[in-house]
Amino acid sequence: MLPLAKRVGILLAGLLTCGTALAGDVLAPKGVVELFTSQGCASCPPADAALKKLVMQGDVVALSYHVDYWNYLGWADTLSSKENTERQYGYAHSLGRSGVYTPQAIINGREHVKGADLAAINGRMDQLKTGGMGLSVPIAAEVKGDEMEISLPPGQGQADIVVAYFTKREMVDVVRGENSGRQMEYWHSVYDVQTVGMWDGKALKITLPVRTMGQSKKDGCAILLQTSRPGGAPSAIIGAAIVMAGPKREP
Repeated sequence: MLPLAKRVGILLAGLLTCGTALAGDVLAPKGVVELFTSQGCASCPPADAALKKLVMQGDVVALSYHVDYWNYLGWADTLSSKENTERQYGYAHSLGRSGVYTPQAIINGREHVKGADLAAINGRMDQLKTGGMGLSVPIAAEVKGDEMEISLPPGQGQADIVVAYFTKREMVDVVRGENSGRQMEYWHSVYDVQTVGMWDGKALKITLPVRTMGQSKKDGCAILLQTSRPGGAPSAIIGAAIVMAGPKREP
């Protein structure tokens, strides 16, 4: 019998060689897409479906943030939080916008497009990468037993190490509001975001517990190496990865 850490390492290697692995580990993504959505928004279901397709691509860090400012329309989004709304307003500040909207997709923390336009989202990720505004700092992350090791190489710049914890897939029956009577499917819904360290251009390794993931549908996390504006508003993302923890839960 192989040691647990070695068996986990073999499993991760297998996931990385399978380009169609559903919601698996993504350690060399071409970009990051953060979708701001709401169960109470009639325009959002096509964007939620587009995010699922991005997850299925296997080469994108795709995250869904449910905001709470549509809850007054008669249905309180069961996945929403004020923290998700605050993150979206933080991006509005960084991008020089006076307001927010749904569905809005933020790409690499640098630009925004309509969340349902899958072709535009993929196109902008490719253009940012070609133009030198892609993910330039590789992140190595590995689950070893009850811990996750995150390693960053030496480089230039300074950024926060941000971990966004998410559920793999949720099915929600909406009984009121603009999407009343619909059963909605959501992928990679973020329920907590934490800043766990700072990278200053020097090689760095940090260790985090994974006991909170893989339980109660808490399936994994995205690791974002993200810069910020004066005042702390989120800005450009220069590195990213997704790591799933615990047994891979079937939808």
